[in-house]
Amino acid sequence: MNLARRLGAGPDDRLLIVNADDYGMCRAANAGITSLLAARAISSATVMTPCPWAPDAVRTAVAGGYDVGVHLTFTSEWEGYRWGPVTRDRAVSSLVDEAGYFPADSRTVEERADPEEVRAEIDAQIRRAVALGLDPSHADNHMGSLYGLATGRDFLDVVFKACAEHGLPFRLPRTLDGMGLPEELEPFAQARAEAADAAGVVILDRLWTLPFELAEGETYESVRSDMIGLIRTLRPGVTEIYIHPFEDDGELRQIMPHHAKRGMELRLFTDPEVRRAIAEEGVRLIGWSDLRTAQRARSGAARRAW
Repeated sequence: MNLARRLGAGPDDRLLIVNADDYGMCRAANAGITSLLAARAISSATVMTPCPWAPDAVRTAVAGGYDVGVHLTFTSEWEGYRWGPVTRDRAVSSLVDEAGYFPADSRTVEERADPEEVRAEIDAQIRRAVALGLDPSHADNHMGSLYGLATGRDFLDVVFKACAEHGLPFRLPRTLDGMGLPEELEPFAQARAEAADAAGVVILDRLWTLPFELAEGETYESVRSDMIGLIRTLRPGVTEIYIHPFEDDGELRQIMPHHAKRGMELRLFTDPEVRRAIAEEGVRLIGWSDLRTAQRARSGAARRAW
């Protein structure tokens, strides 16, 4: 049975998750993402547990009853604002640079990381979220550092094992349709989808987003038009659109050079034109907790069969 049917939807229904990444990264992230969760304008967020504002994000999420998962983090990309592993009870030297922080890019993770250390850090990040009081709705991955997109060396088997043990669905598309990636990667996506299925981990049908950085000449109106275009071309099944909606304040401008796009994304899903497009298209917003329920129901049935 396909995912949409497991969620009680029909064959032509378009189900949409809108997820805000990088919750807990900084105060600007928390302010922006919390405002959208509180307005029920988005479905969910994912928290970066190695970052200093993670406790505030989790406290807010628990109080609000929001869908929040764990943004598995193995990179630290901003020059003046860094973070490192949660793991404390063992050495994870393959995951850090000379200063003890995660590397700035995914390629370094793929080239250097030891799978056992990756597994230990995944468990530590999920357990920190739980220790802070969160019942995670799902897991995904910051900057795609575990997907193997830079070198072909991925850590998805490690991810699937951890997600199966914690009962969490994972952000992985069943097809690369709409992602703008080379067609030759489609067999890789299919093989990894089969591996997720074998592990009992629920994944998405499709995963879409807008470019992270503001292109020359882009305006809020053009970004809004692009998002409406995505919404109007959604396919049947379950799609996630992920965004980075931050408050564009002095803190954010000190941390990152492409802050403007994040400020724009904060406005999108409360914009009447975007909300109108969702309504006109008959798109149904769902949460990651719906996928978690489906995964745990099936895994529970399997355990009873044993």
